[in-house]
Amino acid sequence: MKNVTRRTLFAATPMLALGLAACGKGAGSSTDSLVIGITEDIDSMDPVRAESAATRELLFNVYEGLVKPDTEGNLNPAVASDYAVSDDGVTYSFTLREGVTFHDGSPVTAEDVKHSIERYRDSTTGGSLVSAFEEVDHVDIVDDSHVDVVLKEGDTDFLAYFSIGITPAAVVDLEATPIGCGPYKFVSRSPLENIVLERYDGYWDAANAAHVPNVTFKITPNTDSIGMELAGGSLDLFYRTPETQLSQISEKQFTIYEVGMNIVQALYLNNAVAPFDDVRVRQALCYAISPQEIMDYVSGGKGMEVGSSMYPAFAKYFMPELNDIYNQDLDRARDLLGQAGLKDGFSFTIHVSSSHPQHIETAEVLKEQLAVIGVTANIQQIEMGSWLTDVYTNREFEATVVGLDASALNAPSMLARFVSDASKNFINFRSDTYDETYARAHAAADDAEKTELYKQCERILAEEAASVYIQDLPSFVVLSNRFEGYESYPLYAQNIAAIRPAE
Repeated sequence: MKNVTRRTLFAATPMLALGLAACGKGAGSSTDSLVIGITEDIDSMDPVRAESAATRELLFNVYEGLVKPDTEGNLNPAVASDYAVSDDGVTYSFTLREGVTFHDGSPVTAEDVKHSIERYRDSTTGGSLVSAFEEVDHVDIVDDSHVDVVLKEGDTDFLAYFSIGITPAAVVDLEATPIGCGPYKFVSRSPLENIVLERYDGYWDAANAAHVPNVTFKITPNTDSIGMELAGGSLDLFYRTPETQLSQISEKQFTIYEVGMNIVQALYLNNAVAPFDDVRVRQALCYAISPQEIMDYVSGGKGMEVGSSMYPAFAKYFMPELNDIYNQDLDRARDLLGQAGLKDGFSFTIHVSSSHPQHIETAEVLKEQLAVIGVTANIQQIEMGSWLTDVYTNREFEATVVGLDASALNAPSMLARFVSDASKNFINFRSDTYDETYARAHAAADDAEKTELYKQCERILAEEAASVYIQDLPSFVVLSNRFEGYESYPLYAQNIAAIRPAE
């Protein structure tokens, strides 16, 4: 480790674009091409159908929204040059920026904006990027340069969702023809092999245009050889390098940035399946585990403990005091199991994605910790595509280790999914108190009141042990010294346009 230059970025980063790359012209030599490693294929080139955080990271560079987040968590005008929100939070009015074009050269119009937003809220398209778009009542084209989005009820948190990509109304199949207006345009995709992007020279924001002409995302599920591939020069950028392999990387070749991953990693429990339908059993598991021991094993002691569904980069809402609700207490854990009629323990299965070694290692530590109180955890690794279908969509699981991230820069993006009837409530959490508190938070106009109510939601999730909350993992971003400009965001985003040849 002593031969590595490490820079710690205090604005935390994203989640899941891991992997290995070894192709493209000039990896390790030319600065005209950048080769980025990812461990899993993206699930779609269509932003409406995008599910995984890894997919959103990549699409951040292809599509652009009415507003765009920056590294400080601010939402800045993008496709819209200006916006206004009515006092009641019902109407969001956007002024479209002149001169913005799609990758095919066609101008972005008010009709394209209307089409995009309506498509996001149309469940028949295969599921929206965020369920929040169900709140949209209608979209009005005021004139060629102005669009009003009218919600069903006031929501002062909704602006963050307008970072979703605007797409051309004329394109019927974005999977086959991905066209956005971001700094990079789509070139090709070979499933399970790579995705190739090219700088879009017509990008509207000249000051933040892409520097590197060609970018290849190479898909390789084998994470064991990452250090060797980096050291060998076949990879220019890797977002989440296992700490155990950092010693293989020389400062003569790479710079390592240590950042937060911006996730809530937890043992997520299916609250509708016995015995996890009993709060005492869920609480017993919380008392049985030690997040610090997990971090020691998985990430060399690095990372941040979390006690509910909020990660530290959301400083406004993060509650470190919730970390102490379930300090490890094995006697208390055994007592709760006895009260639930399980004094001899029980067994269950943890499903975990085979392409995420940190989640697998976390499951292994959990297995050992739970065995101490007589609970047997069986680990079943499955491909990420199967995880999305079986666990996330169909909810056919008992428990899973995964990291949940925010799709937008607001509290609802982390908390809305746990409302009882939410479409993304894959853990089947049910709490009348939570539902009522969340509804009050959502409806509140005063920011201080809204913030306090969202914090109450976090406390309910912790006290009712909706899941066994563990940590926000650290991320070690490795970038070839031939490049510079890496930026860290407080949500799942990787701005490839910021990376430039080193001076």
